[in-house]
Amino acid sequence: MTNMTKTITLPTVPREFGLYSNGKWVAPQGRNLFERRSPAHGVPVTRTIVGTESDLNTAVASARTAFEDRRWAGLTGQQRAEVLLKAASLIRERAEELAMLETFETGKPISQSRGEVLASAGIYDYAAGAARMLHGDTFNNLGDEMLGLVTREPIGVVGLITPWNFPFFILAERLPFILASGCSVVAKPSDLTSTTTLIMAEILTKAGLPDGVFNVVTGSGSTVGEALSHHPDIDMLSFTGSTAIGKRVLAASAGNFKKLSLELGGKNPHLIFADAHLEDAVDGVIFGFCFNAGQCCVGGSRLLVEKSILPKFEQLLTQKLSRLRVGDPLNAQTQVGAIVNEKQHQIIHDYIERGLKQKARIVTQGTMSTSAEGLFVQPTVFSDVTSDMDIATDEIFGPVLAILPFETMEDAIRIANDTIYGLSATIWTQNLSTAMRAVRSIRAGCVWVNTTISGGPEMPSGGFKQSGIGRETGLYGVEEYTEIKSTHIALGPRTHWVS
Repeated sequence: MTNMTKTITLPTVPREFGLYSNGKWVAPQGRNLFERRSPAHGVPVTRTIVGTESDLNTAVASARTAFEDRRWAGLTGQQRAEVLLKAASLIRERAEELAMLETFETGKPISQSRGEVLASAGIYDYAAGAARMLHGDTFNNLGDEMLGLVTREPIGVVGLITPWNFPFFILAERLPFILASGCSVVAKPSDLTSTTTLIMAEILTKAGLPDGVFNVVTGSGSTVGEALSHHPDIDMLSFTGSTAIGKRVLAASAGNFKKLSLELGGKNPHLIFADAHLEDAVDGVIFGFCFNAGQCCVGGSRLLVEKSILPKFEQLLTQKLSRLRVGDPLNAQTQVGAIVNEKQHQIIHDYIERGLKQKARIVTQGTMSTSAEGLFVQPTVFSDVTSDMDIATDEIFGPVLAILPFETMEDAIRIANDTIYGLSATIWTQNLSTAMRAVRSIRAGCVWVNTTISGGPEMPSGGFKQSGIGRETGLYGVEEYTEIKSTHIALGPRTHWVS
């Protein structure tokens, strides 16, 4: 494995990438290019092609041909698994390169990028096993003259739209499971963070994935993303992003009744009961709303605290936040890096201003920096928040925490569920009955107890309510990209209908 502890330096010349279609690079020369600047340093780091609808159509045609001639769909589960296992090995070989590009483009700490890349390799390992587990059912209870078979078949050509906050990791939570099912793919990564997805296409080709099975078209959401959402030859669409854009994707899918898998926004609660281990809970809460600079859809941005412990909890929270390391993401000791771009930086600033105007009480207000200092936000915590305040209802996507007190279990559940979202929730208590009552009552697709943002690819992920449709990862994540077919086989002579 490449040494992952060396010092990282910014590039003097941006690295250029083409599109990846039908197993080959499309050269960037002569094309319009999007230049990505490091949000932490302001210098150009990468350039990628601004793709067109024509580029998208070419990639979809390649994926359709690859699917129809069954160069991938017709292989055994073992053969698909071998490719995915080789891909995992190649990810590990190129881990430092991938992590470096991830940090340059997203602004996240290099230590986090390295962890996500290696965790992604593990997901490909898991998906390889899942490729061999995919199976159907038989029904031998239909009488002596009939046998029933239920088979799973790959759904076809999948459009995959991924976000900028975890570009490589979220790709890993989708792509290997789609490939394990036997589908072909056309991916559209965020124009802000495209390069690791392009490298993954090259890795898969080297691992033995047939040409045309995985294609990547970079460009804007308004051009490439819209075309992919509406394309009549896309059988299923997987989209991860905001609920607002998810609604547009849902409307676009009506053209050919695409199947959808949507992982959308969240306004996720942490519930702190009086009997919780407070030191653990404080640490978990800080991790939950500061991880990836708060740009994490499953992070906890609403903190529900039992009133009797609220003063002590706020004190512990303030003390521990003062030791959080925010700064240069190229420093391996940094815990919180930069905000992805100026637009998101301004959105976070505006919500902090709204919290102040709506009379929430500041527990700790961090500074915001721009220009030569990079796009950073120190964590901000509000207390005395009510459920009608913007900071309590809206997904901010930054390190901003809203504290809402509760007195009873019923209060806690009501406040937790008082949202259009239902992506995740975290419960802190030492009482098993309390924990299970909360788990059963909270409307969320993922619930953690005495931990947060943890787990592996074995478990499914997805949301309730306006947080999404469908499930990714686990065996569920492979089955999501299949169609079920029922077959009835007559075993005896037919009783004629017409004599």
